[in-house]
Amino acid sequence: MAPNESQSITLMDGSMGEELAERGFSTRDGLWSARALIDHPEAVTALHEEYLAAGATIITTNTYSTIPSYLDKAGLGHRMRELATSASQLARAAIEKHGRNNDERVAGCLPPLDESYRPDLVPSARQAIPVYLALIESMAPSVDLFLAETMSSIDEATHVAEALRASSDAARRNWMVSFTLDDRDGSKLRSGESVTQAVDAMSGYDPIAILFNCTTPHSVLRGIEEAQKVATCRIGGYPNRFKPVPEDWTLDDEQEIIRDAGLNPEMFVDWSNRFIDAGATYLGGCCGIGPSFIRELALSLNAPNV
Repeated sequence: MAPNESQSITLMDGSMGEELAERGFSTRDGLWSARALIDHPEAVTALHEEYLAAGATIITTNTYSTIPSYLDKAGLGHRMRELATSASQLARAAIEKHGRNNDERVAGCLPPLDESYRPDLVPSARQAIPVYLALIESMAPSVDLFLAETMSSIDEATHVAEALRASSDAARRNWMVSFTLDDRDGSKLRSGESVTQAVDAMSGYDPIAILFNCTTPHSVLRGIEEAQKVATCRIGGYPNRFKPVPEDWTLDDEQEIIRDAGLNPEMFVDWSNRFIDAGATYLGGCCGIGPSFIRELALSLNAPNV
């Protein structure tokens, strides 16, 4: 679906975990960004506020690692609901404090339940759906919509969609789904399934947008181009600032992901404009894309709330 005059650009936020790490907060103990919810919640709120000040109108809850597979490493699995609730409340508080307009929204992040980029590690529907339901119910009072992000396969995204479908009326919200793509061939998910297959599979669950994230800008662009062929909803993308990620990478891996030093704010804006030309109406950033990048993009779009 190509953008038209009635479809304005929606600007999302950028990185949370990587940005906290850049600022010196501990994220490398297996808990990733959930550690900040426990030790430095004020830093999470402050970062949300920075993205709002930069021009973002959607901020995403810091719930990417409030999942059993990460929390259990520190014996904190029993705190999943508490931490997800806290994360959603911190995001809501940032919007209320910012208080500039009624367009700003909180998206409740529903992440992979094991490792990112690993379709081979996706749990079964029987295992996944109850966890997603718990996250949905914990965040529902404070969020405006949900975002299934960094989905590496159709099955993984379907688990989230089924959980949303099974949630109570009070917990239902609009939702978006974002897939992570093959870093070298953006026409495919990391599972090898095609983008067009993924878009078709999600159409029955009525997402308000299908996005592509946490992959190279080149692959995001290709994903948008492929989705444009078959999508009936809005599309978009928010790339990371990494070189291609090894296929067997995990968070606990000693092998560090290499930053793409050439992707500066100006280049990020250039790529984002190419996304728009390809049909995107949702833009933002993922790992390594901080508030300065979002501000440059907002200014380039002449966003009215900057």
